[in-house]
This record gives sequence, structure tokens and C-alpha cells, in this order.
Amino acid sequence: QEPDLLTGRAAFQQLYIAARGWARDAQPYRIESMPNADSKGRDGKSAIWRAGFASQVRRGTKPYVWSGTNAQDAPSRGVNPGTEDTYNPNNASTTAFDIGFLKTDSDKAFEIAQQHGGEKILQKSPDTPVVYILEWNRVENSLMWHVIYGNSRDDAKLKIAINATTG
Repeated sequence: QEPDLLTGRAAFQQLYIAARGWARDAQPYRIESMPNADSKGRDGKSAIWRAGFASQVRRGTKPYVWSGTNAQDAPSRGVNPGTEDTYNPNNASTTAFDIGFLKTDSDKAFEIAQQHGGEKILQKSPDTPVVYILEWNRVENSLMWHVIYGNSRDDAKLKIAINATTG
């Protein structure tokens, strides 16, 4: 079976339904792609997306992973819930956001990043994975896509931040 590749917003819709089953007031604080054998993050799409949700009512956070692949290095296909953890609203890394701010999807973020140096990196090293992380930036008070050329933030050839509301 061919892998399903989704943009961040499309995968989020799947994950959000599951999170609302866990907590009616669940709000996302991070959405990120996870590169694997089937998907290197091209065109803003991935075969695996993970989202973290926070609930004030439950005072908890819970991650969910959507997988569209049967690859051995991937979670089983569909939506998989993670383990609930305690929620601290003052923790900057779990600042929940309103999904209404997400006007620019990961495919558009990829196009913008390509124009700002990404294309050169992929020409030189076509195997470079591209990772997408969507989270609230407290300093700029805005929702940001981080397009990362490499396996992680710490191991990146290039990192580009794109405002997810204005593009």
C-alpha cells in the first residue's frame, strides 16, 4: 500500500478529532512532521505528523500521532494517542494556540523556505529531510512554521521561520 502524505493542516484535522474525544477543550500547542523512510518532507507533506494538545479542564497534555504509512520505522497507520502528562499553562513550550491563526499550510511554508535557501540545499544534498514544526511564538505573539532542513533543530543545515497567519 502506497503511503499517504498529508500537509500539516490536513493531518491536524485528523488529530484534532481524536484530541477532542480526550478533552472537549483540547487546543494544540505544537504540530510537527516526522521524517521516515517513506517521506522526507518534500512539498510540505509528511507520512507522519505529531501534535501535542493541552486541556485546561483536565490540567493535562496529550500527544497524538497520525501515520499514513506501513513503513517499519513508523507508528501503525491512523491516529495513535500518546501518554497524558501534566499541563503547566506558564510553560512556554506548551503555549496553546487557536487553530484559526493557521492560514498558511506547510506546503506553502515549504515553497517560501525553498526561495530562501532551501532549494540550494536540496540540490546539493537531495537526501536532506525537511521537518516542519508549528508553534506559538510568545515573543512575536504569532503562530510560526519552522521549516528545518535536517533531522532536527540542533542538526539543521538551514532553519526558516514563517508566520503561519500572514505567510
